[in-house]
Amino acid sequence: MTSLRRNTTFSVVFAISFVIGWSLVYPSESDPKNIKYVFWKIGLYRMDLDTALGTMIGDRNRKKLVVGKTKDQLRGKFGYLLPPSEACPYMQTCYANSAWKQNVTVLLLRHGPWMVKFEGDKATDLMLCKG
Repeated sequence: MTSLRRNTTFSVVFAISFVIGWSLVYPSESDPKNIKYVFWKIGLYRMDLDTALGTMIGDRNRKKLVVGKTKDQLRGKFGYLLPPSEACPYMQTCYANSAWKQNVTVLLLRHGPWMVKFEGDKATDLMLCKG
């Protein structure tokens, strides 16, 4: 076996072992360290978007997924955005009680617990609505 072939084989085995090990250490889909969520964040895995929104709650870097993105980019990542008027009553109340209800555009990420503030077409803030 040539040196290049041996190194390639070792690299592939190492990568597969690394991914399997990571999956065993962080098996829960609601853990932001779960391999599926990490790969979804960088665009390498098509995770269930509602699960991803729930997992974002524990992600310390969640704002990086949203802030600075356009509405089209967010639709590409999260599927769809909703105006507060089309949300469930809980989210409508959250919006009505927020400081964002005046002179700004606010959209929700799917039917999840996240409100996004926009200035122009760019997201400027992300807020978790929780009771």
